Amino acid sequence: MRHLILAALLFATPALAQHAGHGATPAQEPASTREFRDANNRMHAAMAIPFTGNADRDFLAGMIAHHQGAIDMARVELRHGTDAQTRALAQAIITAQEAEILQMRAMLARLSR
Repeated sequence: MRHLILAALLFATPALAQHAGHGATPAQEPASTREFRDANNRMHAAMAIPFTGNADRDFLAGMIAHHQGAIDMARVELRHGTDAQTRALAQAIITAQEAEILQMRAMLARLSR
C-alpha cells in the first residue's frame, strides 16, 4: 500500500507543481512577480532579527525591515503598475515609510546610547 501512495505522489507532484504556479515557470513569470517575490524574501530575511528581550529595540529593528519591504514592493508597483490610483498610493507609501524609517533609526540610536 505504501508503494502505491509513493507512486501516486511521484506522478502527481509535477501536476501539482504546475498547478501551484498556474503552469508558469520562473523564467516565464512576469518581471513584477519575480521582483515582488525578491522584495518579500529580502524583507522576511531582514525581519529575522536576533531578539534582545528589549521590546522597544526589537519592535524598531523589525519594523525598519518591514517598512523597507513595503518601500521595495511600492517601487515594483511604480515600475510595472498601470493604475494611476495604485501608483499614487505606492508613491505615498514610499514617502511616508522612508520618513518613518529615519525616525525609527534615530529612536534606535537613542536607545543604544
